[in-house]
Amino acid sequence: MTHSDFDRLIQLLAKLPGLGPRSARRAALHLAKRRDSLLLPLAEALTVAAETIRSCASCGNLDTRDPCAVCADPERDPSLICVVEDVAGLWALERTGSFRGRYHVLGGTLSAIDGIGPDELNVPKLLARARVPELGEVILATSATIDGQTTAHYLAERLANCDVSVSGLAHGVPVGGELDYLDEGTLSTALKARRPLD
Repeated sequence: MTHSDFDRLIQLLAKLPGLGPRSARRAALHLAKRRDSLLLPLAEALTVAAETIRSCASCGNLDTRDPCAVCADPERDPSLICVVEDVAGLWALERTGSFRGRYHVLGGTLSAIDGIGPDELNVPKLLARARVPELGEVILATSATIDGQTTAHYLAERLANCDVSVSGLAHGVPVGGELDYLDEGTLSTALKARRPLD
């Protein structure tokens, strides 16, 4: 590995969430020192992931198959769809084991500052799914941030024309909190105590 290759590894690692330049340097050194036991297996796992992981055409989840395992599961309740901002939110809810419906991944939240409007999110597919006769409820499980709540209100307005009940997560999700950082108990309670959105 040349010095420029090592610098490139550090630069790429620094782009990962939670890793700044210093943490990326430490991680790169750790990987280099454990070439056979860590660096090469990691490189192989990344290659396999890049070749096999895809987005589910139905819900937007990441999986090695399409439709994903959640959408393909016949035990899931097709009358319930839980809308999440991203796959991390879906995984957080799945860890609770308390939701047995299906999901819809938006791909983010509305954000005027970042230039993210409805066209940049997976909203049209959600509206199409909401018109399926068997669907009874859409749970808006967006984060309790300003952007998350703005997105939930926008979706509630758009879903008002569909013949579905629209609810949101109950208290228990702290204001400013993101789903991926919450414990399973808090998420499970919030999901069970969901409420209609005005």
